[in-house]
Amino acid sequence: MQGTDIGIDLGTASILVYIRGKGVVLKEPSVVAFDRDTNKIKAIGEDARLMLGRTPGNIVAVRPLRQGVISDYTVTEKMMKYFIQKALGKKMFRRPRIAVCVPSGVTEVEKKAVEDATYQTGAKEVSIIEEPIAAAIGAGIDISKPCGNMIVDIGGGTSDIAVISLGGTVVSASIKVAGDDFDEAIVRYMRRKHNLLIGERTAEDMKIKIGSCYPRPEPDYMDVRGRNLVTGLPKTVNVSSEEMEEALKETTTQIVDTIHSVLEKTPPELAADIADRGIVLTGGGSLLRGLEDLISERTGINCMTAEDPMTAVAIGTGKYVEFLSNYKEP
Repeated sequence: MQGTDIGIDLGTASILVYIRGKGVVLKEPSVVAFDRDTNKIKAIGEDARLMLGRTPGNIVAVRPLRQGVISDYTVTEKMMKYFIQKALGKKMFRRPRIAVCVPSGVTEVEKKAVEDATYQTGAKEVSIIEEPIAAAIGAGIDISKPCGNMIVDIGGGTSDIAVISLGGTVVSASIKVAGDDFDEAIVRYMRRKHNLLIGERTAEDMKIKIGSCYPRPEPDYMDVRGRNLVTGLPKTVNVSSEEMEEALKETTTQIVDTIHSVLEKTPPELAADIADRGIVLTGGGSLLRGLEDLISERTGINCMTAEDPMTAVAIGTGKYVEFLSNYKEP
């Protein structure tokens, strides 16, 4: 009997679990709430996310992963155990084979931490795979061909940009600027421009509803509630998508500049392939409106978003396990 194959997209913002033959079975925010006094975990995932910025003194809601890297080892391990059990149900006859993806810029020490945490959850064998390769497989690109593909994976904590050919990365860059930085930029902008203090959940709502980084034919508007920094009282402000463009300009420019520098380092044959095939965007951050247009305008290369950008990495990680098992078994 075949053991279970699991692919985990260990993201800063959310964790997705892919099970071979079933697809993505679980997608939850990577947030853990625990009680400081007893050191017991109160909630994990969506329940804990709802507590962000709304907890009494003794309970803290934290993200154990910062910028794609484990910042709190024991909490990450417990969180992974919880999600794997939740995804598999109680019937764990065989220990599963697990593939976990990490940002392309992580150090060996950080990779080892992810590997150890995964073994602690009861895995039989663990493969660590780089995010851009997982994203490319998940976006439906055949990475085994000798042909250049450029993938831009914008997650919560890191953006990974890579040129892939023959199943490996030729040129890559990983920057710690991504979806969370969009939120922070919005918080800073609201404070500077409107004297309004908002929390990270509100900032995320704004990014999803009216966030934009390229001029739109019709601006969108949204009422935003927060605390007025002058009076100290709650206040509502009407914000437009044009203001969001201004707020997000600096962070989106950093991502576009990195894409530019990766293209500069790409060998000419592969650069020609990319000009032909275009740039593929994956990851939750790629859902920001106008990002495709901004990248196309700045690079002169057609840019498209994968069919389901949020789950591409998880699907790719899971398929990578199958790819390896077919590779090993005659």
